[in-house]
Amino acid sequence: MEDPRVVYFYSTTGEHGYMSNFAAYPITIDGKRWRTTEHYFQAQKFVGTSHEEDVRAAKTPKDAANRGRDRKRPLRSDWESVKDAVMKKAVMAKFQQHPDIAAQLVATGSAKLVEKTTGDHYWGCGSSGAGKNMLGVILMEVREVLAADGDAGG
Repeated sequence: MEDPRVVYFYSTTGEHGYMSNFAAYPITIDGKRWRTTEHYFQAQKFVGTSHEEDVRAAKTPKDAANRGRDRKRPLRSDWESVKDAVMKKAVMAKFQQHPDIAAQLVATGSAKLVEKTTGDHYWGCGSSGAGKNMLGVILMEVREVLAADGDAGG
């Protein structure tokens, strides 16, 4: 049985699907509109190049992810050192710009948030459950900020 103090998310159609970067919550960052946080995150791997705009134009978050993961594209040299900050900027924008889901996120209280994915041991918990779960960590950080700021639509 799963610990009730842990909230698992992954699929956009699940109970907590709004937490997924594939969820259809557009964001505006630096004057540009992005279909999803996944679009923004993947495009930042190529900031300042034509690849950035190509990823932004992707029709679906899956397509944006595939374009962003295409190693034929020139990955920015500092990506490993900035990717967490890029993700946090995207996730913060998503919840600040969508008060309805900000309220849902804050309503999770102090529960541990875990992206339950088998294939990703960095952003999710991975197949072993022992992954870094960095997306969950960032969501918990954003939740704390929103709760303290009262930006949760309530």
